[in-house]
Amino acid sequence: MKIVGLLLAAGQSSRMGQPKQLLLWKNRPLVAHIAHEALNSQLDGLTVVIGAAGEHVQAALRDLPVTIVSNPAYAAGISTSLAAGLRALPSDTTAAMILLVDQPLVTSRLINDLIAAYRATPTALALVPMYQGQRGNPVIVGAPLFAELQTLQGDTGARTVFQRYTDQIIWYQTNDPAIIIDADTPEAWQALHP
Repeated sequence: MKIVGLLLAAGQSSRMGQPKQLLLWKNRPLVAHIAHEALNSQLDGLTVVIGAAGEHVQAALRDLPVTIVSNPAYAAGISTSLAAGLRALPSDTTAAMILLVDQPLVTSRLINDLIAAYRATPTALALVPMYQGQRGNPVIVGAPLFAELQTLQGDTGARTVFQRYTDQIIWYQTNDPAIIIDADTPEAWQALHP
Protein backbone atom coordinates (compact mmCIF):
# COMPACT_ATOMS: atom_id res chain seq x y z
CA MET A 1 0.00 0.00 0.00
CA LYS A 2 1.49 3.31 -1.11
CA ILE A 3 0.15 6.33 0.79
CA VAL A 4 1.44 9.66 -0.50
CA GLY A 5 1.06 12.99 1.26
CA LEU A 6 -0.67 15.79 -0.63
CA LEU A 7 -0.09 19.19 0.98
CA LEU A 8 -2.48 21.89 -0.24
CA ALA A 9 -0.56 25.17 -0.01
CA ALA A 10 -1.94 27.23 -2.89
CA GLY A 11 -4.64 29.36 -1.25
CA GLN A 12 -4.81 33.14 -1.17
CA SER A 13 -5.14 33.36 2.64
CA SER A 14 -7.79 36.05 2.22
CA ARG A 15 -8.95 35.84 5.85
CA MET A 16 -5.38 35.94 7.13
CA GLY A 17 -4.44 39.04 5.15
CA GLN A 18 -1.01 37.62 4.27
CA PRO A 19 0.23 34.30 2.85
CA LYS A 20 -0.20 31.87 5.73
CA GLN A 21 2.08 29.42 3.92
CA LEU A 22 4.97 31.76 4.80
CA LEU A 23 4.10 32.61 8.42
CA LEU A 24 6.92 31.54 10.71
CA TRP A 25 6.30 28.52 12.92
CA LYS A 26 9.23 27.25 14.99
CA ASN A 27 11.59 29.48 12.98
CA ARG A 28 10.60 28.17 9.55
CA PRO A 29 7.83 28.98 7.08
CA LEU A 30 4.62 27.13 7.94
CA VAL A 31 4.63 25.25 4.64
CA ALA A 32 8.15 23.96 5.37
CA HIS A 33 7.21 23.00 8.93
CA ILE A 34 4.28 20.88 7.75
CA ALA A 35 6.38 19.39 4.95
CA HIS A 36 9.03 18.37 7.53
CA GLU A 37 6.39 16.64 9.67
CA ALA A 38 5.10 14.77 6.62
CA LEU A 39 8.59 13.80 5.45
CA ASN A 40 9.43 12.50 8.94
CA SER A 41 6.38 10.25 8.88
CA GLN A 42 5.62 6.93 7.20
CA LEU A 43 4.14 8.63 4.13
CA ASP A 44 5.56 7.38 0.84
CA GLY A 45 6.52 10.80 -0.49
CA LEU A 46 5.03 14.27 -0.46
CA THR A 47 3.47 16.37 -3.22
CA VAL A 48 2.89 20.07 -2.50
CA VAL A 49 0.40 22.14 -4.49
CA ILE A 50 1.38 25.81 -4.73
CA GLY A 51 -0.37 28.85 -6.19
CA ALA A 52 -0.61 32.18 -4.35
CA ALA A 53 2.87 33.50 -3.48
CA GLY A 54 4.09 30.48 -5.43
CA GLU A 55 7.70 31.57 -5.94
CA HIS A 56 8.14 32.28 -2.24
CA VAL A 57 6.44 29.05 -1.20
CA GLN A 58 8.60 27.08 -3.63
CA ALA A 59 11.71 28.80 -2.24
CA ALA A 60 10.67 27.78 1.29
CA LEU A 61 10.63 24.15 0.13
CA ARG A 62 13.72 24.19 -2.07
CA ASP A 63 15.90 21.97 0.15
CA LEU A 64 13.21 19.37 0.75
CA PRO A 65 12.61 16.16 -1.26
CA VAL A 66 9.07 17.06 -2.35
CA THR A 67 7.24 17.13 -5.66
CA ILE A 68 5.89 20.60 -6.39
CA VAL A 69 2.76 21.10 -8.48
CA SER A 70 1.67 24.56 -9.57
CA ASN A 71 -2.05 25.33 -9.61
CA PRO A 72 -2.63 28.43 -11.75
CA ALA A 73 -6.38 28.20 -11.00
CA TYR A 74 -5.89 28.45 -7.21
CA ALA A 75 -8.19 31.50 -6.94
CA ALA A 76 -11.13 29.30 -8.01
CA GLY A 77 -11.02 27.41 -4.70
CA ILE A 78 -9.46 24.52 -2.82
CA SER A 79 -11.09 21.98 -5.15
CA THR A 80 -8.74 23.08 -7.95
CA SER A 81 -5.69 22.41 -5.77
CA LEU A 82 -7.04 19.03 -4.73
CA ALA A 83 -7.62 18.08 -8.37
CA ALA A 84 -4.19 19.34 -9.49
CA GLY A 85 -2.49 17.42 -6.69
CA LEU A 86 -4.37 14.18 -7.28
CA ARG A 87 -3.56 14.30 -11.01
CA ALA A 88 0.14 14.65 -10.19
CA LEU A 89 0.41 11.67 -7.83
CA PRO A 90 2.44 8.65 -8.94
CA SER A 91 0.28 6.14 -10.84
CA ASP A 92 0.90 3.42 -8.24
CA THR A 93 -0.49 5.53 -5.37
CA THR A 94 -3.12 3.56 -3.44
CA ALA A 95 -4.17 6.42 -1.15
CA ALA A 96 -3.41 10.07 -0.47
CA MET A 97 -3.30 11.92 2.84
CA ILE A 98 -4.64 15.43 2.29
CA LEU A 99 -2.68 17.85 4.47
CA LEU A 100 -3.69 21.48 4.93
CA VAL A 101 -1.10 24.24 5.23
CA ASP A 102 -2.92 25.98 8.09
CA GLN A 103 -2.68 23.13 10.63
CA PRO A 104 0.67 23.64 12.38
CA LEU A 105 -0.10 21.26 15.26
CA VAL A 106 -0.31 18.18 13.03
CA THR A 107 2.75 16.05 13.81
CA SER A 108 4.47 13.10 12.19
CA ARG A 109 3.21 10.97 15.11
CA LEU A 110 -0.41 11.88 14.35
CA ILE A 111 0.18 11.24 10.65
CA ASN A 112 1.58 7.79 11.50
CA ASP A 113 -1.42 7.00 13.74
CA LEU A 114 -3.80 7.81 10.89
CA ILE A 115 -1.76 5.75 8.41
CA ALA A 116 -1.78 2.74 10.76
CA ALA A 117 -5.55 2.96 11.21
CA TYR A 118 -6.10 3.18 7.45
CA ARG A 119 -3.78 0.26 6.70
CA ALA A 120 -5.64 -1.86 9.27
CA THR A 121 -8.80 -1.64 7.13
CA PRO A 122 -7.58 -1.91 3.53
CA THR A 123 -11.12 -2.10 2.11
CA ALA A 124 -12.03 1.39 3.39
CA LEU A 125 -12.43 4.15 0.81
CA ALA A 126 -11.20 6.84 3.19
CA LEU A 127 -10.29 7.76 6.75
CA VAL A 128 -11.61 10.86 8.50
CA PRO A 129 -10.20 11.75 11.93
CA MET A 130 -12.70 12.75 14.63
CA TYR A 131 -12.12 14.68 17.85
CA GLN A 132 -14.99 14.92 20.34
CA GLY A 133 -17.57 14.50 17.60
CA GLN A 134 -15.96 16.95 15.16
CA ARG A 135 -14.50 15.96 11.80
CA GLY A 136 -10.95 17.08 11.20
CA ASN A 137 -7.93 16.87 8.94
CA PRO A 138 -5.77 15.40 7.55
CA VAL A 139 -7.98 12.84 5.83
CA ILE A 140 -6.83 9.84 3.83
CA VAL A 141 -8.59 9.06 0.56
CA GLY A 142 -8.22 5.86 -1.41
CA ALA A 143 -7.44 5.86 -5.13
CA PRO A 144 -10.99 4.70 -6.03
CA LEU A 145 -12.20 8.17 -4.96
CA PHE A 146 -9.58 10.21 -6.85
CA ALA A 147 -11.63 10.66 -10.03
CA GLU A 148 -14.74 11.72 -8.12
CA LEU A 149 -12.77 14.18 -5.99
CA GLN A 150 -11.41 15.79 -9.15
CA THR A 151 -14.94 16.76 -10.19
CA LEU A 152 -15.47 19.03 -7.16
CA GLN A 153 -15.69 22.76 -7.78
CA GLY A 154 -15.00 25.98 -5.88
CA ASP A 155 -14.24 25.77 -2.17
CA THR A 156 -15.91 22.39 -1.87
CA GLY A 157 -13.76 19.86 -0.05
CA ALA A 158 -13.93 16.08 0.15
CA ARG A 159 -16.78 16.14 2.68
CA THR A 160 -19.47 16.11 -0.02
CA VAL A 161 -17.97 12.97 -1.56
CA PHE A 162 -17.59 11.31 1.84
CA GLN A 163 -21.32 11.82 2.52
CA ARG A 164 -22.05 9.34 -0.28
CA TYR A 165 -19.86 6.62 1.25
CA THR A 166 -20.29 6.99 5.02
CA ASP A 167 -20.41 3.24 5.62
CA GLN A 168 -17.14 2.70 3.72
CA ILE A 169 -15.16 5.31 5.64
CA ILE A 170 -13.12 4.87 8.80
CA TRP A 171 -14.30 7.52 11.28
CA TYR A 172 -11.12 7.46 13.37
CA GLN A 173 -11.50 8.73 16.93
CA THR A 174 -8.43 10.56 18.21
CA ASN A 175 -7.58 12.37 21.44
CA ASP A 176 -5.44 14.85 19.51
CA PRO A 177 -7.20 18.21 19.02
CA ALA A 178 -4.65 19.15 16.33
CA ILE A 179 -7.02 17.74 13.71
CA ILE A 180 -9.59 20.51 14.32
CA ILE A 181 -7.21 23.42 14.97
CA ASP A 182 -6.37 25.63 12.04
CA ALA A 183 -4.88 29.07 11.64
CA ASP A 184 -6.87 30.79 8.92
CA THR A 185 -7.38 34.17 10.62
CA PRO A 186 -4.99 36.50 12.49
CA GLU A 187 -6.93 35.77 15.69
CA ALA A 188 -6.61 32.00 15.27
CA TRP A 189 -2.89 32.39 14.53
CA GLN A 190 -2.36 34.50 17.66
CA ALA A 191 -4.26 31.95 19.75
CA LEU A 192 -1.64 29.35 18.80
CA HIS A 193 1.10 31.60 20.23
CA PRO A 194 0.23 32.08 23.93
